[in-house]
Amino acid sequence: MQWMKKFLVGVVIGLLLGLWFGVNIGKNRPFYANPFEEVTEIAKEKGKEVVQEGKEVVQEGKKALRDKLDEDIKQQQ
Repeated sequence: MQWMKKFLVGVVIGLLLGLWFGVNIGKNRPFYANPFEEVTEIAKEKGKEVVQEGKEVVQEGKKALRDKLDEDIKQQQ
């Protein structure tokens, strides 16, 4: 009977941990994060990352355009 009690406690703990990790994985967060954390904080962080990536893309595009225009100007002279 003692083994059955340990088994049931293990199953319950396993289910709770699996639920915790599963919710976080489903929300594309680290598995150890707090699943009850408000979504607004996560959205803010994700938004900042997206804006930073956008800035980098724009800067690369500006540099490429500037280089191309410089080449075209040199060819026309």
